[in-house]
Amino acid sequence: MARSPFAPSFWRSPLRGPWLTSVLGVVLLGGITLLFVTGLLSYAAYNPDLSPVNDKTPDKGVLGFYLFSWPTDPHWLYRLNQGVHVTLGITLIPVLLAKLWSVVPKLFTLPPARSLAHALERISLLLLVGGALFEFVTGVLNIQLDYVFPGSFYPLHFYGAWVFFTAFVAHAVLKAPLAWRNLRRLREEKTGLVSPNPAPPTVSRRGALWFVGSGSLLLFATTAGQNFDGVLRRTALLAPHGGAEPGSGPGGFQINKTAAYAGIDPGETSEEAWRLVVVGRAGRTVRLGRAELLQLPLYSSALPIACVEGWSTSDQWWRGVRLRDLAALVGYEDDPPDVFVESLQRHGAFRRAALRANQVADPRSLLALSVNGEDLTPDHGHPARIIVPAAPGVLNTKWVARLTFGDL
Repeated sequence: MARSPFAPSFWRSPLRGPWLTSVLGVVLLGGITLLFVTGLLSYAAYNPDLSPVNDKTPDKGVLGFYLFSWPTDPHWLYRLNQGVHVTLGITLIPVLLAKLWSVVPKLFTLPPARSLAHALERISLLLLVGGALFEFVTGVLNIQLDYVFPGSFYPLHFYGAWVFFTAFVAHAVLKAPLAWRNLRRLREEKTGLVSPNPAPPTVSRRGALWFVGSGSLLLFATTAGQNFDGVLRRTALLAPHGGAEPGSGPGGFQINKTAAYAGIDPGETSEEAWRLVVVGRAGRTVRLGRAELLQLPLYSSALPIACVEGWSTSDQWWRGVRLRDLAALVGYEDDPPDVFVESLQRHGAFRRAALRANQVADPRSLLALSVNGEDLTPDHGHPARIIVPAAPGVLNTKWVARLTFGDL
């Protein structure tokens, strides 16, 4: 029996072969393409070209060719996009691992390069396998809020995605005809995946696919619930925002960052101390306390909170002053511009954020003062927070201190 993985007879599983590898590859072809598209849309939702504070991936250059003004309709757009992105990514993990297992003998083929073309193919495979592992690992760590990797998640995941997907497309183009022939069984392909000395089978290839599919279904069932409330959320055992609601009452729904974690001083948010500073055309400035804001026309919007980690809430009833009405107070009566939002939060990403003019103009975009009929709790952004339809959760700034209207 061969003891070296470089010997073909070392790999004895009778399951490996062109058909199994092709089936797994076709599943990944569709799944990873959808992952890439929803990932690009997620990045575009931050409006990174609007302001440097929104862009966590500097120097993207031509890689930002697809960016556009993120819409506010439908109001659940980001909730759907990110729910699909994260849930699908988790669900595909067993398929990806099975695919890597099915082709692992290829990594030990000798000689390492038979020609220049073969060497380039091996390098592309290295980028493909390394990129896949990098993207899935950083994605899972981000979902679990475990930032153990060096640097910021945003540029790492963004640039890693482009490297991985470029290698993935090249590999798919080269291997698609082979996969199609294997699935159609038009002719036997000599791929080097079939063991020359297979061990006795303990399960069929279709049985192996059922096993992989069951693993994916299990991960789906223990992740997807974080996009819903009630009983379904309690099924999200693998999600940090699964389980029961974190409290009771009108403010008893999920949050990412508590007031204590953000370093919010209760003295700054008291009725006597807090004032909202609104700056507009030609430096026109007004300062408003909560009592003065409550005297302005108030409106209600039913909107969810949806975060990049894939979790979301159902629609909550927010009530407050429309952003476009605040813009009108400082000289923008007819055509509200972009707005730069600053929080009382001292440290951390997105303590400042920018919103596009179309987001400001939407009548559902509010400086919210209450939710579900009660004043905001400190953890939900008291004394005031932003709530905008279809925006990523981090752009719905909490503990708002200053709004500066103008073209950004």
